Amino acid sequence: MEKLNSRLLNWASILDPQTKEQAITTSTMPFIYPHLALMPDAHLGLGATVGSVIPTLGAIMPAAVGVDIGCGMIAVRTQFTLDDVEGKDLAELRSQIERSIPLSAGGKNRKLRDTAAARIETLEAAATPEQIARFDSLAKAWRLQLGSLGSGNHFIEVSVDESDRVWLFLHSGSRGIGNRIAQHHIAVAHTEMSKYWITLPDKDLAYLVEGTPEFDEYIADLLWAQAYALANREEMMDRVIDQFERWMSAATGTEATIDEQHRINCHHNFSAKERHWGKEVWVSRKGAISAADGEWGLIPGSMGTASHVVTGLGNAPALNSSPHGAGRVYSRSRARKSFTQDDLRASMVGIEYRDTDAFIDEIPAAYKDIDQVMADASDLVEIQHTLRQIVNVKGD
Repeated sequence: MEKLNSRLLNWASILDPQTKEQAITTSTMPFIYPHLALMPDAHLGLGATVGSVIPTLGAIMPAAVGVDIGCGMIAVRTQFTLDDVEGKDLAELRSQIERSIPLSAGGKNRKLRDTAAARIETLEAAATPEQIARFDSLAKAWRLQLGSLGSGNHFIEVSVDESDRVWLFLHSGSRGIGNRIAQHHIAVAHTEMSKYWITLPDKDLAYLVEGTPEFDEYIADLLWAQAYALANREEMMDRVIDQFERWMSAATGTEATIDEQHRINCHHNFSAKERHWGKEVWVSRKGAISAADGEWGLIPGSMGTASHVVTGLGNAPALNSSPHGAGRVYSRSRARKSFTQDDLRASMVGIEYRDTDAFIDEIPAAYKDIDQVMADASDLVEIQHTLRQIVNVKGD
């Protein structure tokens, strides 16, 4: 860890000048308390750096939470081993998962499944009529998107750990509704800054002040979107389990049922009220996970590389946080100009995936070395399991 200034601590050994400057700028906001913590996977983001932990006192910056509110990971450890799946048609398993879960940006279900309908009912009950009306106006298909993956770095994987035990692992968030909620409240924050003639070092550091209706409305929508993201991951994981069981049963000729030995579901784009350094603050983790002492978490690598199941070490200066993944070093456009589909194929040898040039910008070389990120995080988390992919599912 290094101290970049009195209000910025850094755990990233790989840190480009632009990202460093952006984090320094964010740390100057007057309501940061006690300091901003920059995680090992830090890279440039909208307003605030992706891979930063931003505690605020009396205010919150919607862009500093991220536009995919509640984005995160879920993983399930099964009783199956690599021996159980070797020699079986992994391409068919991938295809079954792809048919069961809508992929890609804007993907949605044709109709609500019973499990999704029950989760939607819970989400509707947790919102006020005013909120439901707002959500319907922002993204009318939000109900049908529950149980859908999205694109970019979102994925579904079948992996095995260091003991060759099979894990099911996926990454997604609050889909279109979370993004629209975030954009709506970022715009509200911009309006508030203009209303009071407040000049900012970056317009996307616009904030809402605690005690105002705008703040209260954002927090209510934020917490709801985080609940949506959690439910979305649970719905997809239940479908992955169902497809794995169907696939295994067909392959063996006997009924196969997954015995869930561990399930972990954690956000890495979210805000929560916590107590740090003697005060109640809003902690916005934009590309970071909560890593309180003994808390289970998930840190994925990039496409084709290792992922990690971890427990937190409760590092107080890091505000009980850790990185959320590898962190980009190439923008998507630069990655597409720098690498080829053959480069991606070489990175994915031994992994069943959909071979398309749509995923070139997700090539591992476009990301930081996950091993270096985990080395930088050695005082933030303890690695419990290291996972390697055998099946990868992504949306265009």
